[in-house]
Amino acid sequence: MSPLAAVIEALLHAKRVTVLTGAGISAESGIPTFREAQTGLWARYDPTELATPQAFRRNPKLVWEWYEWRRDMVRKAEPNPGHLALTQMEQHFPEFAFVTQNVDGLHQRAGSQNIIELHGNITRTKCFDENIVVDSWTETGDVPPPCPHCGGHLRPDVVWFGEGLPPGALAEANKAAQGADVFFSIGTSALIQPAASLPIHAHNAGATIVEINPDATPLTSRADFVLQGPSGEILPDMISALQIKKSNN
Repeated sequence: MSPLAAVIEALLHAKRVTVLTGAGISAESGIPTFREAQTGLWARYDPTELATPQAFRRNPKLVWEWYEWRRDMVRKAEPNPGHLALTQMEQHFPEFAFVTQNVDGLHQRAGSQNIIELHGNITRTKCFDENIVVDSWTETGDVPPPCPHCGGHLRPDVVWFGEGLPPGALAEANKAAQGADVFFSIGTSALIQPAASLPIHAHNAGATIVEINPDATPLTSRADFVLQGPSGEILPDMISALQIKKSNN
């Protein structure tokens, strides 16, 4: 039995499925991974030195403009077949949990629901001082714009280096991992904590672990099944085969 056939067999007997996605699935939509994204005017900057509260306090205009550049990349990108296949997958299982490390919102644009965003969402904006999401504000020409509530700086609603995850997000993700019958790790490096621990928690709780990635990661040797290649090719094939199997049963 091929690895893909074995994964489909596991899914046929699963009630609870949890998916974790990382930058690899967005890269297939043309969004560079975080550390690959520095090109043109931004090539001389280290992203790990821009994505911090300290950098924002030192130079809020620079950090805001860098994120506007990244937001523009996200706006131009479209969900790929991997995103769309996950939306279909969600409809097949009564208990489906979706966890992502990505901040681009492409899963939502593809139609996925109830996503646990570990690292926030670049399309949202919040107040730096009050840590509340702000949906609209008056353009004053200031960069970054002022918060309409307190007058402080607005910032992207993403998790920066040195910051904690959104309240409750990690607890929800851990619960989903530990309750899964099948756990998918898709397009993740399996290096960034605490997300990298989620498949390990799932494995320890008895889940079948499936990794979908073009390259080997630290998780590869611990996964039950490894489907090597782009998720935009593997996931649509997997969902099509699953639908055929279900219709024949």
